[in-house]
This record gives sequence, C-alpha cells and structure tokens, in this order.
Amino acid sequence: MQRLMLTGPGEMRWEEHPEPELTGPNQALVRPIALATCDIDPAVLRGQFPLPGPYPFGHEGVAEVVAVGDDVRTVAVGDRVVVPFQISCGTCRACLRGRTGNCTSHPRLSSFGLGQLGGLDWGGLWADLVLIPHADAMLVPLPAGVDPVAVASASDNIPDGYRAVGPQLADNPGAEVLVIGGPAAPSIGLYAAGLAVALGAARVVYLDDSVERLEIARSLGAEAIEGARDTRVGRFPITVESAGGAKALRAAIDATDYDGVATSVSVQLGEVPLPIFDMYTRCCTFHTGRAHARPAIPVVLDLVAEGRFDPSLVTTRTATWDEAVDALLETPIKLVATR
Repeated sequence: MQRLMLTGPGEMRWEEHPEPELTGPNQALVRPIALATCDIDPAVLRGQFPLPGPYPFGHEGVAEVVAVGDDVRTVAVGDRVVVPFQISCGTCRACLRGRTGNCTSHPRLSSFGLGQLGGLDWGGLWADLVLIPHADAMLVPLPAGVDPVAVASASDNIPDGYRAVGPQLADNPGAEVLVIGGPAAPSIGLYAAGLAVALGAARVVYLDDSVERLEIARSLGAEAIEGARDTRVGRFPITVESAGGAKALRAAIDATDYDGVATSVSVQLGEVPLPIFDMYTRCCTFHTGRAHARPAIPVVLDLVAEGRFDPSLVTTRTATWDEAVDALLETPIKLVATR
C-alpha cells in the first residue's frame, strides 16, 4: 500500500509500505476516504513547529471499514466512521472518565500521524489502509446524510473547538462568548465560534485581523470584529484563545468575566506569564491542554446531522487524492482531500 510521509519542512512523499493486518479480535482495518489537515500541520510544513519528521502523516479523517475482528460489535464492514486521532482503549480509568487523550493502556500521547510526539508505530491516516487497535472504543459511525468531506476534521479540530465552548455553555446556558482568532489554531477558533452559535450562545464575538477568517466567522453566525488580538471588546463569561502567543492569551484572560472560563486551544511553545492575582480576584478558570476528542465526536456529529452546525464553511481548500501533496504544501487554513 501507499502512505504519505512527511520527510522535513516543505517535504512530503508517497512511499510503499506493507499493508497492516488484523492481529487481535478488537481491531479493525479502515480505508480513509476524506482527510483533513490539523491546525498544526501548516506550521509543521513551514518548519515553525518542532515536529520535523520523517513520520507517517495525518491524523484527521473519515474512513470506510474494510475488515473487523471477531469481537467487534459497534461497526461493520462498509460503515463510514470518524477516526479519533488519539489511541484509546475505552476501558482504562482515564478512558472511563472521558480522558481518552491520556489512555493508560498505551504510551502517553499515543496518536496517529504526529511522529515521535504520538509514537511512530501507529502510522498516519493519509494511507491506503489504517489499523485501528480498539475499534469499538474508538470508531464513531457517521450519521445518515452527513457528508464525510464536511466532517473530515471531526477527528481532532472540531471536537477541540467544542470542548472550549460546549461544556461551558451547558453550565451557563445562553452566555456570551468571545473567540480571539489567529494563525496558531485558526480552524479550531472558527469551529468554536460556529459551535457556540449552534449551542445557543446569546452573543458570539470573533476577533481577528484576518479578512479571510473574519468572513468565515460571519458565515458561521458570529459577530466578526476586525482588530488586534488585545483589542478590548468587553468582558465575557466564556473566552477562547486560538491566536497563539502571550499577547492573545493575556487578552483572553483579561476579557474573562467574574466566574468565567478562559480556554486556550493554541499550542504555546514559550513561557507565558499569567496575571494570577487578577484571575484570583475574578474567580477565573483557565484551561489549556490537548482536547480529549473521542467523547465529543458524537455530539458534534449530531449537531451537523441536525443542520445546526456546518463545519464545511471552515474548509478553504478541497483536493483529490492525487492533488494532495501540492495542496498540502500550499498550507491553506483547512484542506480536505478525498478519494
């Protein structure tokens, strides 16, 4: 079979690789049919993120099940499924608590397509076939009528956007939301804005200096405001920082209201001082870290199936399988490749 390898900044190639085989009764083999870029992929391809390769590429996508082990019950051959990017067993204490990104049955951070960071043995999703170690725990069937291309990013970035607003709005229905958008996690910030609208936020403000991202935010139903990352636009019970850097992170925290929740979905590669005393006086909750994607996937798929949220509005480029490498090297906000 063929799989796509990232060999260095701006360098990718297809390589021949032995086909994976079922070796356990809980496993499945899937054939990816719609693959998406993650927000860190453009930075990796530009040499701006410390994940240089070589490694099998890709960790977001929808696939078709082509084989299942004897004990698999929740998916069958022919099903179309979202493949979570993190490896999770579904039975350890962390998985049972919904912390599937910290599954204790495998080495920490185990995931598809993230090189040494996630473990090379899992491979990447940009391949002809992929082995799923825990099919019942991991794979999420696509609801009827949902386009695989629209939800190709449901493996990671869409759930990442959901975790920044969904639980918070459940605790504070109808709250106002601020998303500080930017280049570090551009699609996650946009997904967060669109999901906040879908979940009934009274007001969703999306602040950014990119005309392209502002237009997407408007199409998702958010109030788009052009400005610098630290432009003061009020105080909000729920804030999301997706721009990257200390300036945006501090701005999100400063904009968080009393008893509010600020979530950073970007990866901060440097040290960032926090205004702890101000956060203390406002009882401000701050959260950062990887999203536990698997528990949120059914929720976001239902929102899409119900017509309340359209993630395809965030996709800025689609390509065929044969066009994939050239399209990837153009580093669009969100690329989806299909076959």
